[in-house]
Amino acid sequence: MPEATGRGRFGLFNMRELGVALALALIVVLFSLLSPYFFNISNFINIVRQVSLLGIIAMGMTLVIVCGEIDLSVGSIYGAAGIAAGVLMVGGHAVGSSVILGLAAGVFFGVANGVLVAQVRIPAMIVTLGMMNAARGLALIFSGGRVVNISPRTVKADGLDWFLFMGQGRVGEIPVMSLVFAAVVIAAYFLYHHTLLGFRMRAVGGSRAAARASGINDKLVKIAAFGIAGLLSAIAGQLNIAFLGNVQGTTGQGMELNAIAAVIIGGTTLSGGEGTILGTLIGVLIMGVLNNGIVLLGVSPFWQMTIIGAVIVGAVAIDKWTRKDAQA
Repeated sequence: MPEATGRGRFGLFNMRELGVALALALIVVLFSLLSPYFFNISNFINIVRQVSLLGIIAMGMTLVIVCGEIDLSVGSIYGAAGIAAGVLMVGGHAVGSSVILGLAAGVFFGVANGVLVAQVRIPAMIVTLGMMNAARGLALIFSGGRVVNISPRTVKADGLDWFLFMGQGRVGEIPVMSLVFAAVVIAAYFLYHHTLLGFRMRAVGGSRAAARASGINDKLVKIAAFGIAGLLSAIAGQLNIAFLGNVQGTTGQGMELNAIAAVIIGGTTLSGGEGTILGTLIGVLIMGVLNNGIVLLGVSPFWQMTIIGAVIVGAVAIDKWTRKDAQA
C-alpha cells in the first residue's frame, strides 16, 4: 500500500529503502570480490558487533531528525553516561544502581535538550552544541580527567560479571551487544511505525502548524524524541564501558556525526517528517561494511573519512533530487 508521501512499496521495503538496500548489496558484492576475507559469517558478525553502539544511537537520532530537529550532543551523552556508571561502581556503589543512574543521566540530558528546544524555543543546533560541551565537561570533572577502569580489582560490589557479560559475552556466536542492538531496533520500529507517538513525530516533522491544528502537542512530542535519544545514547555508553572495561572523558567524540550520517544515508530527510527505522538500520550497516571493507583492503583510515563524507553528500543530493522530482 503506498505511503502518505506517495512512495510505493516493494514487499518489506519502500522505494527509498529499496534503493539504499541495493546500494548495500552492491557494496557487499564489491568488497567480496576485492577481499577473500570479507564474505564469511564471522566477518559479518564482526561488522554487526562493530556497528551495534552506533546503531543504538542512530535509532534515537532518527526520531529527533524526523521531528525536524537535530542532536549534536549524543556522543557526549554516550561518554558521560558511561563515566557516571563507571565512577559510581569504582566508588563502591552497587553495579545495578550505578547503571540506572547512568541511564538516568542520559534521559536528563535528553529531556533538557527537548525542553530548551521545544519550550524555550532555542534552535536545536545551538542547544545541543552547548549540551555537547556541557556533558563532556561534566564527564571530565566527574572522572577527574582520568581513565575509569572497571574490573574485579577496582569494583568490589556484586553484579560486575553480568554487566561485563552485556558488553563482552556471547550467546552461541552472537555477541550480546548485538542482541541488545537488535532489541533496540525492534522496539524503535514498533514505537515509530505502530504507536501514536511515532505518528505524531512524523506529523510534527512534516508540518508543525498542521500538527498543532490537529490537536497534537508538538512540544511534548519533541521532548519525548530528545529524551528517547538521550536514553539510547546512555544505553550505548553503558555497553561501551562493559565491552572495553574502561571509559574516559573523551569517549564518544564524533559519534554524533556518524549517527547523523547513518540516518541520512538511510533516507531520513533533514527537513523532518520522512524516514524509517529500517532505512536507518541499512544506513548503519552501510557505514559498517564500508569501514570493515576498507580496513581489510589495507586502505589508509584517512580515506574512510573521505569516503563516508562523499557517501553522505551523495545521499543528501539524491534525497533532494527525488523530493524535487516527486513534487514536480
